[in-house]
Amino acid sequence: MRTPFRQAVFGAIAVALLGGLGLTSCATPGRNGTVDAGSAPVDTSVTGAPGPTDAESPSSSPSASGSPSASASRSPSPSASRSTKPSPSRSPSHVPTTSKAATPAAESNIASRLHTIPGSTRQLIVVHSSGYGTSVASLETFEKVNGVWRPKFGVMSARIGTKGFSDSHVEGVATTPTGVYGIGSTMYGVHANPGVKYSYHQLVANDYWDENPSSSTYNSFVHGTDPGGYSEALWQTVPQYNYFAVINYNIPVRAATPARGSGIFLHVMGSGGTAGCVSLTQSDLLRVLEWLDPATSPRIVMAPSQNLGRY
Repeated sequence: MRTPFRQAVFGAIAVALLGGLGLTSCATPGRNGTVDAGSAPVDTSVTGAPGPTDAESPSSSPSASGSPSASASRSPSPSASRSTKPSPSRSPSHVPTTSKAATPAAESNIASRLHTIPGSTRQLIVVHSSGYGTSVASLETFEKVNGVWRPKFGVMSARIGTKGFSDSHVEGVATTPTGVYGIGSTMYGVHANPGVKYSYHQLVANDYWDENPSSSTYNSFVHGTDPGGYSEALWQTVPQYNYFAVINYNIPVRAATPARGSGIFLHVMGSGGTAGCVSLTQSDLLRVLEWLDPATSPRIVMAPSQNLGRY
């Protein structure tokens, strides 16, 4: 009887040992299942929900930092390490979206659409009208900030030649020449210097602007005897020449028949159109003249609105 008893004891021990091995084997898939169950949502959020991955901004960082278990589960998981690959591939696509968003702001004014302005120019005046046959115009000012043209002052009412703009202005005709021009190195006025950044000459008797095409000093400031022709006695022309800047049209002079014209200024507005100059109210003119700085290589653009695209 001892033999059966010993057999029964050995049988019970064998069953217990096999049962223990069986539980351990089932527990391992159980842990694997737990890991898979935890990593599957992480993989889904990375690959299926590009928002957090693409943003990578302070607003998305708390959610990432707030899931330590997820980051821990991703590190050992081969599938999690693969799921991080789309992040760099999607990030570059996010960058152009940001840069494109800034483009409309940079192109929201007429200065930003001009394409012939010298790169060194950082101040710009644009004079435009509704067409060639009107002397009523608008003047706008712009300055370049970080490579982008920004409006400086509001739109100002201006007057130009009584016959409007011309693409081929000639001496003695009351049109304003179209084009892009610099500003003369000296400003002038019957009154004292208002505080401009340019050299300034207060006009005195016998100060003329030579507008005689046959003169050797045609289209320049002279002091002395009247040069003849259409020359202007500057000190006597008020209020228009209380203050003015020279627009460098036909400076230096280009020989032509008929002569290409002279004495194109930015000056104080009178009672109507001009003989070819651009005029503003005195208060607006002083704001512009005091703002202009020769160090910025300023330019003035003059044309009907529909033709600004030329420049």
